[in-house]
Amino acid sequence: MTQVNVTELRQKLPAYLERVRRGERIRVTSRGRVIAELSAPTPTADQATLARKRLRGSVRRFERPTEPVFGPREWDVNG
Repeated sequence: MTQVNVTELRQKLPAYLERVRRGERIRVTSRGRVIAELSAPTPTADQATLARKRLRGSVRRFERPTEPVFGPREWDVNG
C-alpha cells in the first residue's frame, strides 16, 4: 500500500486519484501518522449481481489438467 503525505497529495491529487480509480489503496499521512486511506468505492449489490451473471458458466473445470484442452484437430496454429 502506498503512503503519501498531505502536501504531496494536494500537489498531485489527479495522479493519486487515478491510481485509486485503478484499484490501488493509498494511505494519507500527516506528520508521519496515518490520517486517512483512499480506496475505490465498493460495488453496489446490483453491480455485484451483474458481474456474477456475466461470469456464471465462464469457468471451465478440467478433470485431467495435464492433458491438452483442445484436440489435435481443433488447433489452428497456422492461421
